[in-house]
Amino acid sequence: MDLARAIVTVGDSKTEAGAVRTIPLNADALAALVEHAKWYLDKFDETRPDWCVFPFGKPQPTNLARPATSFKTVWAKVKKSAGVEGRWHDNRHTFITGLAESADVSDETIRQLAGHVSPKMLKHYSHIRMKAKRQAVDGLTVKGKGETIYSRFG
Repeated sequence: MDLARAIVTVGDSKTEAGAVRTIPLNADALAALVEHAKWYLDKFDETRPDWCVFPFGKPQPTNLARPATSFKTVWAKVKKSAGVEGRWHDNRHTFITGLAESADVSDETIRQLAGHVSPKMLKHYSHIRMKAKRQAVDGLTVKGKGETIYSRFG
């Protein structure tokens, strides 16, 4: 993570398409990671770029440069602390769906952020809601006339 530049770099990944990509952090994610960095400062008097976000060891991290071996356990603690529900993987679906519902975000940008290259995987992870579909078709209305662009041709 580079909090000064508000980016996170993904190194290892399950797929070749997902490896070594840089993802910008929005204000919410950056704020959460700044708070996490403060925790490191309180506990260890410093932060280092090679330290893991979720380090190894319990009950408190004992090896900051080694990742936790069970993300399921880490996620359970994070959920409890944050008062949220759901599986970690649900976050991926929510992230990709939010991007896909934005008219300003291209499929290629989504694939770059998510680490996918295939349209099939993009479809699997995005779940476009009716509200977004409604906004998309409402954008075809001629402003002030209450008619669609199609009504001018029929």
